[in-house]
Amino acid sequence: MNMYLDIVSAKQKGVKLLAVLIDPEKTDLKHLPSFLEKIHQSITTHIFVGGSTDQNNQIELVVQAIKKYSQLPVVLFPGSEAQITEVADALLFLSLVSGRNPEYLIGQHVKAAEKLRQTSLEVIPTGYLLIDGDTETSVQRVSETKPIAQNQINEIVSTALASQLLGQKLVYLEAGSGAKTPASFELIQAVKEALSIPLIVGGGIRNKEQLQQAFDAGADMTVIGTAFEQDISFFDELKKETF
Repeated sequence: MNMYLDIVSAKQKGVKLLAVLIDPEKTDLKHLPSFLEKIHQSITTHIFVGGSTDQNNQIELVVQAIKKYSQLPVVLFPGSEAQITEVADALLFLSLVSGRNPEYLIGQHVKAAEKLRQTSLEVIPTGYLLIDGDTETSVQRVSETKPIAQNQINEIVSTALASQLLGQKLVYLEAGSGAKTPASFELIQAVKEALSIPLIVGGGIRNKEQLQQAFDAGADMTVIGTAFEQDISFFDELKKETF
């Protein structure tokens, strides 16, 4: 399996991808099988695992449990170098390009480099842009960086394009977990038009209409997390036969 080539192929074919983000710090392993059953009935194509923190060091246990009950590809979405386990399929090597904190631009990557070299994980360099979703997010607190205001479209587009020119293979436009306002149609469209690499959009997507808007604007993959944590019935709107 080559995760990145699969994402690129889907982009070229116009196939839209949906990832469900599972936060290991908020996951009860007892409920995971029933949660995954809901996922399998939906249009979900990938499972992301990670969060800004993982104080109980549950990430490996959570990924192992997911792999036991699901055939969907599992991609690490790490908040730090501590959130690495080779039992996953791939890892988004996130560089927080919207901020200027060197720890999240390159520092965590240096700490993770030797560990990653010793694994068989597919590592996908990803430019990570935090945009304002009208609430302070855990990413903002942990990284000690500020999001870019959504009306600063030129700055966001230039930052995304700089990521591509630096050799990043994906751009992830993130309003943050628990965002009140997802990335706007105009913003997604503008970033999409500037890039030739796949665009991932996440944060604040809470219903089918917002999800469809992100796809229509040009997102190649969307990510949903908090909406499922708060209302698991959201899966019912995303069943394969009805979406």
